[in-house]
Amino acid sequence: MALSAAFKERLDQMEFTRNQRLHLLQAEKELQVNKSQILASKHATIQSIERKCLMLEQKIAAQNLKITILRSSIEDLDSKYNCSIQQLRTLKSEIQELKELDEEREKYYKLKCSEMKEFIQNVERFRSENRFQVENLRNQIKEVNAKKKKKTMKSSFKYSEHETSYEDGEKELALLRSSKTTPVLTFSVKKNS
Repeated sequence: MALSAAFKERLDQMEFTRNQRLHLLQAEKELQVNKSQILASKHATIQSIERKCLMLEQKIAAQNLKITILRSSIEDLDSKYNCSIQQLRTLKSEIQELKELDEEREKYYKLKCSEMKEFIQNVERFRSENRFQVENLRNQIKEVNAKKKKKTMKSSFKYSEHETSYEDGEKELALLRSSKTTPVLTFSVKKNS
């Protein structure tokens, strides 16, 4: 009896130990399941983070590409700006030169206008003086011709009295008329007088 009681106690103890181990195994199994779930969750989280990192890296690469393109565009714009500045300076210099040339041309034009006005005044004065001189010469020629005509008439009458034998007035008149068409005879008479 004592043996069966001890055996039963031993069996009970073994049953308890087995139950306790089963309980521990179940708890450990559940713990492993929980750990697996946690690990899977963490793995999923890591994969999600990796995907996000990959997307961020792609975005960063795209942004870097945009930055490179923008930097190239900025450098190109800077080059164009510098070129435009140089062209603007050149144009300003050319405009300044054109202004100076225009001012010189204006001065030259005014000078030539003044010279032309002075020349026109001189021409008008010369024309007026020559007109006056020509008029005086004409008057003098008329006076000389009138005096010459009178002397020619007097010389013709003297010549007809000393060199001809005409006695009537008609012959003297004919001689006077013929003396007007013979300048050599008139000249010789004028020279003798």
